[in-house]
Amino acid sequence: MKARLSIATLVAGLLASSAAWAAVTVRYYNRDSRDYTWTAVCSGVRTTVSFGKSQTASVTIQGARPCTIQTDGGNVVLKGGEDLDIKDGRIIVK
Repeated sequence: MKARLSIATLVAGLLASSAAWAAVTVRYYNRDSRDYTWTAVCSGVRTTVSFGKSQTASVTIQGARPCTIQTDGGNVVLKGGEDLDIKDGRIIVK
């Protein structure tokens, strides 16, 4: 019985840790005085990502790497850990 419980705990821990890898987190500075919400595609799954106005923050996009953010200024590919600068509606990867 203890062996089954240990195996179940191990499997649950592995599943929880693999879910943490299925995300892209980036830090951004939005220099514009407006919020932006763009479409992000991670492994073929579409989601939206929002960047708050006039602030520095981090945002996490759920999904497997890499993720592509589709903006009016073009697509930006993110692998995670990037620093972004948003100005005039465009994303610049530093």
